[in-house]
Amino acid sequence: MRMGPGVRLGLCLVAACAISACAPAKLAQGRVKSALIEAGLSDANAACMADRMTDLLSIGQLQKLQALQGPKRGLADYVATVRRIGDAELLGVTTGAAALCATGFASERR
Repeated sequence: MRMGPGVRLGLCLVAACAISACAPAKLAQGRVKSALIEAGLSDANAACMADRMTDLLSIGQLQKLQALQGPKRGLADYVATVRRIGDAELLGVTTGAAALCATGFASERR
């Protein structure tokens, strides 16, 4: 079956949109992971949490988390710091991700 130029162009545009939709999420995930590590979380917990957080939080909320860089701290201290931001959704997602990742019920996707 032959496709006309319009159909091929349409398929290319759909493919380009699908690829570009994935790219920002991957970039955000890497930045969130780095911010979590800089905030004192382990590499494993940061990777696991970043995966979940980038799926559930807005860019603005993720930027709030990125601003939390500071002295090294554990998971409980990090959650307490997030609580001070005053964003209930951000706190809920962070707490849930921390609990799942720390207990091993969720693991880093490869």
